[in-house]
Amino acid sequence: MANTLKVYKKIQDLRERYYKAIVGKESLLKMLAEAEVSDQVYNSNAIENSTLSLEETDKILIQIELDRYISEREIFEVKNLARVVTYIETKSKESELNFDIILSLHKMLISNINDDIAGRFRKEDEWVRVGNYIAPSPLEVVLRLQKVLTEYNSNTSNSIIKRIAKFHLGFEYVHPFCDGNGRIGRVLNNYLLIRSGYVSINIKFVDRLMYYNAFREFQTKGGTKIMETIVAKALTNSYHRLLAYLENKVIMNLSDYAKEYKLSHANLINKAKRQTIEAFLEKGVWKIGVSDKKQ
Repeated sequence: MANTLKVYKKIQDLRERYYKAIVGKESLLKMLAEAEVSDQVYNSNAIENSTLSLEETDKILIQIELDRYISEREIFEVKNLARVVTYIETKSKESELNFDIILSLHKMLISNINDDIAGRFRKEDEWVRVGNYIAPSPLEVVLRLQKVLTEYNSNTSNSIIKRIAKFHLGFEYVHPFCDGNGRIGRVLNNYLLIRSGYVSINIKFVDRLMYYNAFREFQTKGGTKIMETIVAKALTNSYHRLLAYLENKVIMNLSDYAKEYKLSHANLINKAKRQTIEAFLEKGVWKIGVSDKKQ
């Protein structure tokens, strides 16, 4: 994406449009949020190597029997994360993020999966490793996590993009829990975004390699640029999706849009991935909202 200031200005413009568009559309907003839950759950779980497809995730959430055996753990990973994603929509507007909330969200996430570690930080000899990365000592978790939270709250002069990126990288660097760090970390991103008056983001499974590279950049250089790009892209995508519906546009698959307007589909996909057009990825399909198909 373009430089950070330009992208941030674009997001602020989209945010302003969003607040104008939501007036009197509470029921539509609720419907859009509900429709997004399974997409968020699928992508977050897929990043953590879940074998479930988006269709299977949908079926679990609406209690339709699946065509293959699915472990009890994966079923709870879907149901629990969906519960957390839904819960923070309200909770984030009521209270600042603190340790008690982080622990309660983790308990919701890990319940019936591993109750022994649900709702508590790592302790004693509970070390964790992700690939070649070994997280800090359990004895350092509380102080390090408090520092991450304090830095987020104090750096209010920075853009929300930079603040969320730094928070997420710092949280995942600490890896405060024995399990569920990635999922809960992405939930906390949205808690903070909603709390700050932005919409939630959905970091996509298709961006997983870039996502991993962001952690590598932070671990080796202390850099946040890659994660800032991911957050900005995800936030822009969320606004593009919501505005397409809220502004009563005609929603078209990007492939159909290319055919109808005799445009290069490959070129449109490239622009969509860079978010230089108001396209959005919804349930694995690139779409775009068209104000007037006759223009």
